Amino acid sequence: MVAANIFHCRKNSWPPEEYISRATLQLLDFDSAAPPKHAWRRRLNSHATILKEFSVTFMEAIKLFRLGIRMWSYVREEASQGRTAPINPFNRESCKPSASQGVPLGGMGSGSISRGFRGEFRHWQIIPGTCEASPIMANQFSIFISRDEGNKNYASVLAPGQHEALGKLDAHDISSWGWNLSGQHSTYHALFPRAWTIYDGEPDPELKLSCRQISPFIPHNYRDSSLPTAVFVYTLVNTGKERAKVSLVFTWANSIGGVSHLSGDHVNEPFIGEDGVSGVLLHHKTAKENPPVTFAIAACETQNVNVSVLPCFGLSEESCVTAKDMWGKMVQDGHFDRENFNTGPSMPSSPGETYCAAVSASAWVEPHGKCTVAFAVAWSSPKIKFLKGKSYRRRYTKFYGTSERAASNLVHDALTNYKRWEEEIEKWQAPILRDDRLPEWYKFTLFNELYFLVAGGTVWTDASLPAVNQSTTMENKNAKVTESKLDCKQGSISDSTAGSSLNDNDETTLTTYGENESLIPQKRDGKYSGQHPYPQLDTHNDSDDVGGFLYLEGVEYVMWCTYDVHFYASYALLMLFPKIELSIQRDFAKAVLCEDGRKVKFLAEGNCGIRKVRGSVPHDLGTHDPWHEMNAYNIHDTSKWKDLNPKFVLQVYRDFAATGDLSFGADVWPSVCAAIEYMDQFDRDNDSLIENDGFPDQTYDTWTVHGVSAYCGGLWLATLQAAAAMALQLGDRAFAERCKSKFLKAKAVFEAKLWNGSYFNYDSGSSSNSKSIQSDQLAGQWYTASSGLPDLFDNFKIQSALWKIYDFNVMKVRGGRMGAVNGMHPNGKVDETCMQSREIWTGVTYGVAATMILAGMEEQAFTTAEGIFIAGWSEEGYGYSFQTPEAWTMDGHFRSLIYMRPLAIWGMQWALSLPKTILEAPKINIMDRIHVSPNSARSSQYEAGVKKITHNTSCLGNDNSVFHCAC
Repeated sequence: MVAANIFHCRKNSWPPEEYISRATLQLLDFDSAAPPKHAWRRRLNSHATILKEFSVTFMEAIKLFRLGIRMWSYVREEASQGRTAPINPFNRESCKPSASQGVPLGGMGSGSISRGFRGEFRHWQIIPGTCEASPIMANQFSIFISRDEGNKNYASVLAPGQHEALGKLDAHDISSWGWNLSGQHSTYHALFPRAWTIYDGEPDPELKLSCRQISPFIPHNYRDSSLPTAVFVYTLVNTGKERAKVSLVFTWANSIGGVSHLSGDHVNEPFIGEDGVSGVLLHHKTAKENPPVTFAIAACETQNVNVSVLPCFGLSEESCVTAKDMWGKMVQDGHFDRENFNTGPSMPSSPGETYCAAVSASAWVEPHGKCTVAFAVAWSSPKIKFLKGKSYRRRYTKFYGTSERAASNLVHDALTNYKRWEEEIEKWQAPILRDDRLPEWYKFTLFNELYFLVAGGTVWTDASLPAVNQSTTMENKNAKVTESKLDCKQGSISDSTAGSSLNDNDETTLTTYGENESLIPQKRDGKYSGQHPYPQLDTHNDSDDVGGFLYLEGVEYVMWCTYDVHFYASYALLMLFPKIELSIQRDFAKAVLCEDGRKVKFLAEGNCGIRKVRGSVPHDLGTHDPWHEMNAYNIHDTSKWKDLNPKFVLQVYRDFAATGDLSFGADVWPSVCAAIEYMDQFDRDNDSLIENDGFPDQTYDTWTVHGVSAYCGGLWLATLQAAAAMALQLGDRAFAERCKSKFLKAKAVFEAKLWNGSYFNYDSGSSSNSKSIQSDQLAGQWYTASSGLPDLFDNFKIQSALWKIYDFNVMKVRGGRMGAVNGMHPNGKVDETCMQSREIWTGVTYGVAATMILAGMEEQAFTTAEGIFIAGWSEEGYGYSFQTPEAWTMDGHFRSLIYMRPLAIWGMQWALSLPKTILEAPKINIMDRIHVSPNSARSSQYEAGVKKITHNTSCLGNDNSVFHCAC
């Protein structure tokens, strides 16, 4: 239950002293064992409440009925082909979501495992696009303590014994373990990518215990941040008068979540590595021909720490060594037999049989002495295979190869390098954590929202190696499809048979019909031409060799790099991993110039169209065949959406301006021009302003828009200004002049149709919600200010609209304790036109707050964003920590947990710390530098401008850039 005082009080500080005694904090104040001053905190005995999912109203159900019928049919059709539909509202997890999440394990893109704040390992995403939410309760840390006098012995799993998952079938026989921890004196402290669990006298009153969880998420480190590994450093402090023998045991099931441990043919084997690192390898044979996975669990032996292993035990009474036997051995001896290292690989498991392994690390701790014990886990699944056949190698294989024994090297390097990782993490986080101007909740929530870049189903491929793909030939009724390769570095073109997913060089891979028809975009009469029936996008597209990067819209909306949402989330990647951000933009730039003529049925109206229209920005990079079969989203025809193309231009310009990377600008410029020209068709009345078409043709895909809209129209104005600025810097003055002319005309129309004296109306139509106050009405202004461009409107209008949003959408919703509701009528009532108008979108709220910061309204910005923290992350809130949803309703019911858009909190940090390339941009209005000429449309000027750039692709303003260039 949510405490009533969530809407009546505001807490400003969460000092560790409220959770841990000062004496214990002082004892642990060495070697980073004490939790940080700023962190998200919970007691281990906190109840993990079941989260409540949203439901549609009766009227909404009537409106969505036909869509629901078509969706049901589509979901069943996909299931018959062995595939999961990217959106399946009918799916209900057997494990109901609860308020139990914590910091996930590992780096980015190699599969992830989440860990609840009470210690359970859950939300397994080893196979791309699949998420097994249920915890594997055999995966635990346990402690065994004996004193010299022998009359004080303790044995306990280091997780609360009242865990609801213990009653499930897969917990059979681990119930014999000592689930003695109450959790009353144990606390969890999270500051992503690290977490601390402090056992303050549990289970032994005379032993203080700190477990520090460390994952290699390190900004601008494109090597270590890809590693699938995590370290657990235990710090032991003996406050008693007798010497204590302490044994810690790390147990792990040979499983990738769900019931995969029962599928059979799994093998465990012990290993002894270098530098005292030893443990067990667990080779897992996956089902459905998915690539195999090897886990490694290990500990580091030192002068005072002895490591032993039990390579294999089972969870049933029929096992040769049972979970009960394992526990009894540790209670009796405090370690396993040394000979276990010589047993070699186990026999493969039988179907229905579960294999587990255990690693023990034992040490004597003197009276008032201290000791450190380090464990690590790694998982190696070098090959990614998507359901429609294409395979890639993960990023980490560039450094560790594809051997199944890479897992042992990963845990070795984790255990020998984690201190360096921590130094780099602390150096990155310290300036923000020490900034006294920032609210405390913001400091740790800013970092903790980054959990999504690990737990959001990320895939990171190694582009330096060729893809492992089946050669495919695509036929059409009229012609055979071949691929034409444009080498971006040399400008040469070569033809080959279609099929390869990745190329060794930095190439744009397109397709052609027939023998003579070029698919390379040509500019004719001011327009780009060329047909692109099937896209073949090359993911090796970054000169810095960062590979291909994908992340899901959400674990419930299984689409890669959903672009209308990436618009909000991309600030995190731009600030922390800018090379990845540019790589994603290059992927979409190439997609703009491609066309996929395969037929698709759109579920909202039941009409058909083609999968991808040339000139349109795709909604996503696909689901079952990313980069090659885009637009997995099929509710609406997104080629008719009005926000995708503007969002592409705005992101490209922001990234170009921030990095100063002329090579990037030259690479994507043809796509920018094509994206803008594509939008001309939506200017129905030749006033230079695009109109919406009376259906939900933007990211709010149940919220209908008529005529000119504040959201899409504002994005379009910002796009024209950004394109003009970029054109000037790339030497394409003719295009800049064209954009200026459109901008000046469109702006006047926009203000005349939508400005009502205090804010911009939702749209120019005559519906009941046309005058609604949309919280996201200044999205275009947000990007304009973020990119160092002149404001779209005069300061009075911007301030007035933001104050209206603050007073109505924020403060009239439970006193500002829930975030900004999407739509609000001017009479102060929530707009209930549709499901999304009445929702509070977490990422949009962060975006609104960022816009307020850029407009000088810092106090209102933090109050607005704090509503998301109070309702979603605070102890009195609804329990959405480390699983922030896309949205919640006024009563706190969620829609779509673990969602991309809340990364927009980094848009706030961007606004607070604009890079010098933005701050030091010319202060004059970019439009004043453009003079319309009657001869401005000649394509020769465009060609000369781009040609000039491509001959000099060195970085611009490198010293002032967030982009770390190696040149």
